[in-house]
Amino acid sequence: MKKLPIGLMLLFIIITFLFNLLGLMHLVSIFITSPLLFLAILIFVHYLNDRNRFRGF
Repeated sequence: MKKLPIGLMLLFIIITFLFNLLGLMHLVSIFITSPLLFLAILIFVHYLNDRNRFRGF
């Protein structure tokens, strides 16, 4: 998978957060919006954690 820039991932988190707000207002199902927000944050944290890992000799 091609590594995405941090700005694009932050934009995806913001979009899913706004989509989750629609879910909290019962305009969209919360069962769809919450996992999307979770996955967006999980991918972002995984990308930040995996960048400069020492892989051994």
